[in-house]
Amino acid sequence: MASAISSRPRTVEDIFKDYTARRSALIRALTSDVDAFYALCDPEKDNLCFYGHPNETWEVGLPAEEVPPELPEPALGINFARDGMKRKDWLSLVAVHTDSWLLSVAFYFGARLNRNERKRLFSLINDLPTLFEVVTGRKASKDKPSLDSGSKSRNSTKRSNDRQIKSNSKLLDEEEDEHGDTLCGSCGSNYNGDEFWIGCDICERWFHGKCVKITPAKAESIKEYKCPYCSTKKTKQ
Repeated sequence: MASAISSRPRTVEDIFKDYTARRSALIRALTSDVDAFYALCDPEKDNLCFYGHPNETWEVGLPAEEVPPELPEPALGINFARDGMKRKDWLSLVAVHTDSWLLSVAFYFGARLNRNERKRLFSLINDLPTLFEVVTGRKASKDKPSLDSGSKSRNSTKRSNDRQIKSNSKLLDEEEDEHGDTLCGSCGSNYNGDEFWIGCDICERWFHGKCVKITPAKAESIKEYKCPYCSTKKTKQ
């Protein structure tokens, strides 16, 4: 039930202003208002979405009824996973999906911008910490031309490299720094570069291979890995 838009932002500056207003509301919901936000995301309710409005208010509500909706819609059903995960992990997952929604709304408004204007818009947005970084307390990583261009990002599509045990001690140290705050979605322990880990392509949580009974060899043959939770989760209407 996203609020109606009386006048769509059209310039880079206006779109960025809209983005920051929505972002401020969403950050408040995930930090100072987090108890109220958590309570509203009842898994027993229907599919719920998490909205940030340009007047700096936030809302947990049903998705838009009109098809297609007036704006890109947030992730559907964020409430269903609430009680199946640790609170910190669930908030991090909501933050990741909400970051994606914020970008989609900004670039929906920016569809008529030219190439340089879109680049400037993204540069302004990219200078701000993501919701995920705010919620997890993670500092934005500095640019590393050679190392970060590979497949060591958690969101990389080339997950096979992440699933391999690194034998080089230097790479292990670098990976430890990057994923140091990652917790196993099964046992809850911190990331350890000496152990094999695998990431779920659905909920984006990470697991010890031993916790989910996946070996490095088996991981190589998996095109899309679904963790035990995502594999058994029933689709709610």
